[in-house]
Amino acid sequence: MARAFGGPGKYIQRAGEIDRLAAYLEPLGTSALFLIDGALFDSLSKRIADSLGSGMEAHFERFGGECSTPEIDRISAIARDRKSQVLVGVGGGKTIDTAKIAAVANGARIVIVPTIASTDAPCSAIAVRYSEHGIYEEAHKLPRNPDVVVVDSALVAAAPARFLVAGIGDALSTFFEARSNIESRTDNYVAGGFPAPQAGMAIARHCHEVLMRDAVRAKIAVEAGLLTTAVENIIEANTLLSGLGFENCGCSAAHGIHDGLTILDEVHGFFHGEKVAFGTLCLLMLENRDRDEIAAMIRFCRSVGLPTTLADLKITEDVRAKIERVAEAALRPGNIIYATPVELSVPIVRDAILALDAFSRSLD
Repeated sequence: MARAFGGPGKYIQRAGEIDRLAAYLEPLGTSALFLIDGALFDSLSKRIADSLGSGMEAHFERFGGECSTPEIDRISAIARDRKSQVLVGVGGGKTIDTAKIAAVANGARIVIVPTIASTDAPCSAIAVRYSEHGIYEEAHKLPRNPDVVVVDSALVAAAPARFLVAGIGDALSTFFEARSNIESRTDNYVAGGFPAPQAGMAIARHCHEVLMRDAVRAKIAVEAGLLTTAVENIIEANTLLSGLGFENCGCSAAHGIHDGLTILDEVHGFFHGEKVAFGTLCLLMLENRDRDEIAAMIRFCRSVGLPTTLADLKITEDVRAKIERVAEAALRPGNIIYATPVELSVPIVRDAILALDAFSRSLD
């Protein structure tokens, strides 16, 4: 009968909000370290600096590109040496996760400014660490969520549409993995783990409804350089609804298979959400869900440009052997795939992935 719900202290989404950061930083401290995605560092560091008041001591650092132990240690040391009271992660999921871990290590407040809506990392107290070569290593469950998440929807909508689509792929897993956790009676990620609250499941379900309603229209609008209500809705679904849904309900095989896929060189050019979307389809096959549900999700993924076959992920040679390795990696002890409410083994997971691939190829 216990339950628990977690989330960020505040979530703000509005066009132009990156120029109003000072209002959110000033109550938290007077010294801020900004970790900014490398591709955006030159433009955003100056823009943010110009928007800050004279009372804020700001230091800007370029993100190294991977949320790995060396990069986390580097940023943690800078924050410690500068006695930063606030760490601000500006960029995509790996930049954000590095900032969260470094902030917790230094007892600093956390402000997150996602520049793309490609993952549900911004709002959560979860941070995923990878090797320097991009191979999944560990998901850290942090003791607290970000204090503030500030989403400049104009900045997000101006990014290439592929980022928004990847976020749709990540968000697509939210309801289906929540359902897995409810059925397997697996605890969520809040305060050491509690049964999912009704609020979490309602958010996960609504996240799915928003995707089905607005995803295609949002993609088309962003490709045309437009910021519409559908785009705002999808940014919120990818960032807030999916973030609250997964943290308060849990992940399962969609992310577990994603983690296994990272061992293959072929997939390193794909975004997190693109791989999670394929993992979601595999989850539905693994759970032997209704044929029409699986077919509908395959067609949805195709409609926005998400991968639905192994060939879409450039896995075309020695396929069976490689997918067996993926299954072995996904099933390492302690991995999140074990929240899936079915019997699991390397042959079962391998064959579910291969069966999904075959089923997807059979559809018109």
